[in-house]
Amino acid sequence: MRFDYHTQYREGFALWRSPFDRNLYALLLLGLCALPWVITPFMLGEMAYVFILCVASLGLMTLTGLTGQVSLGHAAFIAIGAYGHAWFMSKGVPLPLSMVLAALLSASAGLLVGIPAIRVSGLYLAMVTLAFAIIVEQIIGHWSSVTGGFTGLSVNEPVLMGMSLGGSKAFYYLCLTILVLVLLALLNILRSGMGRALIGVRESEAASYALGIPVERMKAGAFALSAGITGLAGSMLAHHLKYLTPDGFTLLLSLELVLMVVIGGLGSLRGAVLGAVLISLLPTAISRIKPFLPDTVAKQFGLETFIFGFVLAFFVLYEPMGLNGRWLKIRSLLESFPIYRKDTFKRNKRYMKSERYR
Repeated sequence: MRFDYHTQYREGFALWRSPFDRNLYALLLLGLCALPWVITPFMLGEMAYVFILCVASLGLMTLTGLTGQVSLGHAAFIAIGAYGHAWFMSKGVPLPLSMVLAALLSASAGLLVGIPAIRVSGLYLAMVTLAFAIIVEQIIGHWSSVTGGFTGLSVNEPVLMGMSLGGSKAFYYLCLTILVLVLLALLNILRSGMGRALIGVRESEAASYALGIPVERMKAGAFALSAGITGLAGSMLAHHLKYLTPDGFTLLLSLELVLMVVIGGLGSLRGAVLGAVLISLLPTAISRIKPFLPDTVAKQFGLETFIFGFVLAFFVLYEPMGLNGRWLKIRSLLESFPIYRKDTFKRNKRYMKSERYR
């Protein structure tokens, strides 16, 4: 039986399909809950940052992986969520309501971008989102009365029902809880009619039109949903940074999110999480190996950028389905072992979408 790479999309929202998978994820969740008691506060902060990027990656995956729309401006939605949450908190809004309002504010901005952007696609859509990110960055820098401008804006300590969540353990559990809730919400959305309609738009807009799916509404709705989830990640990032400046929401952050989605595997929620974990931990790994490198290499300007590009090129050439595709192949190999054929895991030829209309 030949391995079908389309299972990447069929199982992208089926994180567990057997009792073994459910038990495995239950053990993983228990391990994450017990982690704060065995690692240092610094590592807890790093893990909380990984969870935040996982939520942001899931937001971008909702847009790029499910509907096929490219975005280079999701750092703007993170910034809107972060600054909106900080402003709401400064006005005395409770923490949960402030995070919800920040997510809704980002979703509104995503809808404003998505409505005109549905008329373009591909490179032109990427340019539209990139221009939006530049505009938001300039607004943040010059709207001093609300954002503090280039001087920055301090973020109040998170407090829930009179209990401070600013400590490393409490904030770690807050980020973990939000990540699990977002993941479960997306799983339910993707199993619904709306989720299948989004996947249908990605696979073929012509077929979606023929089936009566409102393609324009789906694209605009995907933009709003994606921006809302990303804005929620921005509200968590505000507490992680504790002080917001426009320099923290540049094009580099948007490119990192794109890397997470591509390396993790387009169309897979599991891949979005795996890609976020890899990309968020990669700078730390680079800093750890720098002392073992020759000085001419370790002190070279742009070393991290080169490694990021190398990782992206490696996955595009040798594993285009990303980390999730590799996981599916390993699992299929283990399930069929020792009865398997050598050609089972060869990549099947897949024609581009544009070739169907020739």
